[in-house]
Amino acid sequence: MSIIDIIGFAGVVCLLGAYFLNAIGKITSDSLSYILLNLFGAALATASSVMMVYYPFIILEAIWTLVSLYSLINFLKARESVNKV
Repeated sequence: MSIIDIIGFAGVVCLLGAYFLNAIGKITSDSLSYILLNLFGAALATASSVMMVYYPFIILEAIWTLVSLYSLINFLKARESVNKV
């Protein structure tokens, strides 16, 4: 197993783990753990796809990473506004 495989496998485990935990009701889609699992998973999958030079998955995972980052920023903003009250 190459380093590319290990990075990609770790990313997929994070992504599928987030989906599975959400599906069985252990975490919600707006929880920090769900957002971080998606962010790190997509970032790792993007890195693996870049190393493989596989453009369809570079696009998919890069967009997934950006959406997850956007979700994290919104989560932190919402948490900050609650803490100010």
